[in-house]
Amino acid sequence: MKIRWRLRMAAAQREVWTGTELRRLLAEKAGVELSSASVSALFTKEPSQVKMTTLAALCTALECTPNDLIEVDTTPVERPIAPPRPVADLPQAASARGRSMPPL
Repeated sequence: MKIRWRLRMAAAQREVWTGTELRRLLAEKAGVELSSASVSALFTKEPSQVKMTTLAALCTALECTPNDLIEVDTTPVERPIAPPRPVADLPQAASARGRSMPPL
């Protein structure tokens, strides 16, 4: 599975070109004040996590949906078929349930 952060593309499609413009939109439309550093990080890097409130504010400010900001590729990953592992020989003294009898 692959996840791509598409904030820069979504913003550009709405003619928002800088972090300063995005920060202003977040304050005006969503009522959210983010630091310049936070907006810059969202704009230039792929975050490892995003708060739901931040995602909602971005969607409100840019008038988009989360699908416009996050692209998720859910194609299953193909894994090579592993050869079957050999089963170890069980000791002959073990009972059918795999336990030995307690001492007398």
